[in-house]
Amino acid sequence: MYKKYIKRLFDFFIAVIGLVILSPIFLGVMIGLYLANQGKPFFFQARPGLDEKIFKIIKFKTMNDKKDENGNLLSDAERLTPIGAFVRKTSLDEIPQLLNVLKGDMAIIGPRPLLPQYLPLYNIDQMRRHKVRPGITGWAQVNGRNAISWTRKFELDVWYVDNLSFILDFKIFFLTFKKILLREGISADGQATMEAFNGSN
Repeated sequence: MYKKYIKRLFDFFIAVIGLVILSPIFLGVMIGLYLANQGKPFFFQARPGLDEKIFKIIKFKTMNDKKDENGNLLSDAERLTPIGAFVRKTSLDEIPQLLNVLKGDMAIIGPRPLLPQYLPLYNIDQMRRHKVRPGITGWAQVNGRNAISWTRKFELDVWYVDNLSFILDFKIFFLTFKKILLREGISADGQATMEAFNGSN
């Protein structure tokens, strides 16, 4: 009952309330990133959601589009702007995903939506992470986020799918605020972002 119906209702109302409460921060960050990223405050990217259905995720754009002399994008660390670094450390870049929640593409709690090119790399067990809507935060995020291995992250995602409940979602919701305040696990060791998944790490 909770998984099929009540969770979606909670997600919708929490997203509405969250957007109203966070609207001043939303506007402030949007203006700051608009100026820092040459008029591009938002980042849109295709991600697989429930049952691997592709949708466009919305996030604040924390990196610019600077390229080297050969026209290739610079590394993530080099493109991360000062305001982008702040937005990422405080997890403010996730706020626009509340719009994805309103649309039904995402949930507040669930496995994080990753890149479509990872789909062929999952084993059968890892693929089960797509049996629920992806979330803004999830069990893997409150247990290490980007500081844990891909293997461990997927184990936590699948565990969440198998144990989804209101009590678990409630626990993850409040643990997320603790992680944000402590700024834990935002980046993998020595990197601005998590390393790419290659099917074996």
